[in-house]
Amino acid sequence: MPRFAFSSNAFKKTDIFEAARQIADAGFAALEVMADVPHAYPANFQEADRDRLKQLLAELKLEVSNVNAFTLFACGDTYHPTWIEADEAQRKIRIDHTIGAVELAAELSARTVSIQPGGPTIGTGLSFEQAAKLFAEGLEKVLPTARRLGVTIAIEPEPGLLIQDVAEYVRFKREFFADEPHIAMNCDLGHLYCVGDDPEQVVRQQREQIAHIHLEDIAANRVHQHLPLGKGAMNIPAILKAIDQTGYQGWVTVELYPYVSEAGVVAREARQYLRGVGYVD
Repeated sequence: MPRFAFSSNAFKKTDIFEAARQIADAGFAALEVMADVPHAYPANFQEADRDRLKQLLAELKLEVSNVNAFTLFACGDTYHPTWIEADEAQRKIRIDHTIGAVELAAELSARTVSIQPGGPTIGTGLSFEQAAKLFAEGLEKVLPTARRLGVTIAIEPEPGLLIQDVAEYVRFKREFFADEPHIAMNCDLGHLYCVGDDPEQVVRQQREQIAHIHLEDIAANRVHQHLPLGKGAMNIPAILKAIDQTGYQGWVTVELYPYVSEAGVVAREARQYLRGVGYVD
């Protein structure tokens, strides 16, 4: 049976401590920590902050499902600096940020760090092969820390970025990291639905590659806009059944970052939905 968490990135109007409290109040057993402002940007999240968060998590009996290192609002935007920037110094910012996120994950007893899949390629002039090589070179610099701390780097396919679907993930993994257990997939099922992959089929066929799962709903037009569970066209109960039948026992994190003005409400409604379909008590 999968375990369910809620991502702190819906709570960008508050700090990570209040986000944790509200996620616990909603009834979730874990939260995903946003490794960015205004939550836990590793470069600025000091030892006192980390100790305070660990103490709070213990009080709330919350685990950390994943550390989300996708965005970089602290020094850029949703995507930039990416892994495939022309400027090596900009690539280093992304690399150093991810190393910091891996270290944070280990401190919080999280097993995974989710990352962007290279970045947007439009306007870079790079072919898939060229961009993939830059991405792999960056990951190679993060891997020693990930191996030492036992944290998996989880690549998250996303529409419009270098790696958009499962086929591109598999292609990248086989070419550069075929035998590397610390590189796997953050399986965002809504993203995969957007690009035409079948979420049920993905979880059944890629079970060994899935380190962590993001879950949201998506409208029938498959536009990349996260919707609350049950508000889109995805067959969430069938997807959850497929996850359960694979024997996956990791975390499924509900990710509803667009709902910053009603984050607490959508968190409670997500928990109620999961209870309604029989996956939480």
